[in-house]
Parts: sequence; structure tokens; C-alpha cells
Amino acid sequence: MLAAGFSTFAVLYGVQPLLPLFAAEFALTPAEASLAISIATGPLAVAILIAGPMSDLVGRRPLMIVSLFAAAALTLATALLPGWTMLLGLRFLTGVALAGIPSVAVVYLAEEVDRSSLGSSVGLYIAGAAIGGMSGRLVVSILADYAGWRASLAALGFAASLSALAFWRLSPRPRGFAPRRRGVGSILKTTGTLLEDPGLRLLFIVGALVMGIFVTIYNFTAFRLIAPPYRLGHSAVGAIFLLYILGSASSALFGSLSGRLSRRHTFWMPALLALIGVVLTAASPLPAIVAGIGITTIGVFGIHAIASAWVSHRAGAERGTASAVYLFGYYMGGSVMGPIGGVAWARMGWPGVVFFTGMLAALVVVVALLLIRVQPLPENLHRPEEDQELPPG
Repeated sequence: MLAAGFSTFAVLYGVQPLLPLFAAEFALTPAEASLAISIATGPLAVAILIAGPMSDLVGRRPLMIVSLFAAAALTLATALLPGWTMLLGLRFLTGVALAGIPSVAVVYLAEEVDRSSLGSSVGLYIAGAAIGGMSGRLVVSILADYAGWRASLAALGFAASLSALAFWRLSPRPRGFAPRRRGVGSILKTTGTLLEDPGLRLLFIVGALVMGIFVTIYNFTAFRLIAPPYRLGHSAVGAIFLLYILGSASSALFGSLSGRLSRRHTFWMPALLALIGVVLTAASPLPAIVAGIGITTIGVFGIHAIASAWVSHRAGAERGTASAVYLFGYYMGGSVMGPIGGVAWARMGWPGVVFFTGMLAALVVVVALLLIRVQPLPENLHRPEEDQELPPG
């Protein structure tokens, strides 16, 4: 799962530190350059809705293997083929290919891991993905400084190929999977039923909001720091992604903490941290900016660790469809809100980015407080993570 997490997040977001180079080479605005991210996450979000139910039929592991090899091949092709339009087309296909990983990973763990350990297990998976995403971005940044963005993408594609091979050779065959054949009508009916649950609705909204924060902050931090008065090089800007280590620790910590105390009474903590971090990035001193990004990263990964496990738990037998809907909102939020953040950057500079992402973070805090009041499902009343005896707030 570490190899799968590394490949998914490195391939999907490995181009993030390259956005200023794209803008320079292809004469693009920052908002236009950010399409290299959005054009992958949008199709990924839609394809997840198909990949989730597909995995119910063909199995989680086979779908993940195909996705990993396809994404690696497309990344290698992106490094070789010319032109901005061609690059965007390949990024579109890469997003579709990657859908088989995030739509399945948490469900795979839910089927193979005891429920009492689900929160910590998901937290560890997300932690591994954070480490992979950090490593991919950092290596791409360093290579781009010395060999150009094409060489850095080629190296990323090669690393993704090795990760796909490792997952294929090392991942065990599942023991808890049972194939289910489902028609479109059944899937739509199940989705409608899930949307009737107020807790799941709020969690789906959180996914979209938190990804909007994360993508916007990291997309435009590079443009801010390479410009005066900071004038950092691409390698130095890439070092910002070392803050993913904090996200790695945060996802494991909050995943474990939510399993012990309850998700509803833990969720507000990383939400508040994300808001504090966003506000802190408004400061001018570089150490304050780095600290703000770090705190935002801690909050975002903590939110995602709790929310993704909570969705899987609350949906019960329909966890596959529920996870697909949650991830649809998660990645579509990044795809839609990233370019909006680009407009805020173009019109108001970094204060505009802070205002936009701060509003999103404030909404996450509000949703976190609303989730405290949402009633546990009857079949979950006896579980510690849904314990009603804990006082509200």
C-alpha cells in the first residue's frame, strides 16, 4: 500500500512544483498553468464513481495494479511529447487511470482490517501516501533545477513504474473480498440512500472543501516564493514539500486518536488547525509562511484521515459506493477550487489566496461542529467511535 500511495500522489501532484516552469515555457498565467493539476483531478473525480463499483465486480487488487501501470506509462509519455495541449491531454488520461487507487484503497483496508483498527490503518495508509507525495515533488523540483522539467517527469514516470511493479509483486491477495454484480440502477439507488444520511452529506462536503484548501495553497506558494522579495530557486521551493512529513504524522495521530476518543469529538481539532495555518501564511516573514503551510498540512491530513475512515464506517456494507462519492467530492473540489484560487491570486495576490482558502477552512470548522450533533446510526451506537455518551463539543 505504501507503493500504491507513493505512485498515486507523486504522479498526480508531481507537476505542482513545475507550474512556474510551465508558465514560463508556454507563456501562461498562473491560473492557466494550474490546469496541469485540475485537468487530472477533475477526470479522476468522475472516474472514481465508475472505478468504485467496478472494483466490486473485478476485485480491488487487480484494478489497482492496472491503474498503477497505466498511470506510470502516461507520465513517461508526458515527458516526451511536445506542446501544452498534448501535455494537458495526457494529464487528463492520467487522472482517469489513477482512479482505481483512491477509490479502492480505503475499502480494501476496511475489508481486510478489523474495524477497531480501521482508523489507525487508514491513517497509516494516508501517511504513506504523504511520504510518497512529498518525495515525488521534492525530487521533481531538484531535477527540474538541473535538467529541466521533462527530465524530472521522466524520472517520476520511472519511479512510478517501479512502484507499480512492487505493488504487483508484494501485495497479498485479498481474503475479505466477495464479488458483487450491480447494475447502474442499483448504484444510483444506493447513492441516493447514502445522500439521505445527514452525516455522510456533511462528510462529502468536507472532502471538497479541504481539497480546495490544499491544492490552492500548494499551487500558488511556488509563484509567491520565486518572486520578489523571496526569489527562491525551484529546489528551495520544492523543499517546502518536506512539510508533508508533518501531514504523515498528523494522519496517523488523528486516525488513532479518533479511534480512541470518537471521530465526532476529534474532527474539529484538525479543522481548526487548518484555519489557523491558512491565516498564518498571510504573514510576510518566510519562517511564518513555512510555519503556516506546515500547520495547514497537519490540519488537512488530519481531516482527511478521520473523514475517509468515518465515511467507510458509517456507510457499512455500502462502503465502496460511499468512498467513491466522498473521493468524487474530494478531487472535484481540488479541480474546481484550484483555478478559482488562481483567479484570487491574479487579482489580489497572496491576500486573495488567504481570503479564499480561509473561507473554505472556516466552512470546514462549521461542518465539524455540525457533525458533533449528527446522530450515530443505530447499528453503530455500541461502537466507541460513535459513542453518544461523550458530551457535545
